[in-house]
Amino acid sequence: MRLTVLGGCGAWPEPAQACSGFLVELDGFRLVLDMGYATMPRLLEHIDAESVDAVYISHGHPDHCADLNPLLRARAMSENQPPPLPVYSPAGALDAVLALDRPQTLAGSYELHDVAADETIDIGPFRAETTMLPHWLPNLGIRLSASSRVLAYTGDSGPSTDATTMARDADLLIADATNLEDGSGEAQRFLSTPSVAGHQAAVAGAARLLLTHLWPGTDHAAALTAARAEYGGVLAVAIPGLVVDLG
Repeated sequence: MRLTVLGGCGAWPEPAQACSGFLVELDGFRLVLDMGYATMPRLLEHIDAESVDAVYISHGHPDHCADLNPLLRARAMSENQPPPLPVYSPAGALDAVLALDRPQTLAGSYELHDVAADETIDIGPFRAETTMLPHWLPNLGIRLSASSRVLAYTGDSGPSTDATTMARDADLLIADATNLEDGSGEAQRFLSTPSVAGHQAAVAGAARLLLTHLWPGTDHAAALTAARAEYGGVLAVAIPGLVVDLG
């Protein structure tokens, strides 16, 4: 199982960066987790649009799903006419993105699959288990398992023991670490910090931790230091082009 980071910025992309997006590959199957702003050109650095086998969108905020539109456009307008792309997301999460074009423009380019919390589905070679995690919109974290390897991804999430349970014994946890320090009010409930991500990874027994969704302008070194205070495993920040090979 191999993960390639397409982007890891929260809210909007910094220069030469992209928002949330990850390419997961196993046995020739290519699954994309989230497609936030600017992830499409990053994806095309690695594979063409027609080679994507499935997409999973954690929730409907545009920094996680906006670039699904150009991916579907590229497939719909291709001369090769690839088969409809399976797209998995919480019910209604993609209504706004899919409405950017007339239905006729994207017709036949995708098959939308509504996913609920605590659901187990097969996506190609992956067994996918979903977990509802705290955020402003319904946000489904995902645990992918295949070939004795496990990858867990929180999407955007506030502190939650459910995230820790989802990541138990994972080979890799990709965890929301938006704010360097605790916020207040809703921000504290619906977004996490590097310290929270580190604590979740440590309690879960995750072998690796990837910090994602950092607020633009965040000092990556400071984020790593904060997470390191809680977690002793392999640690990095999600930046475009980073590859994690899980064997």
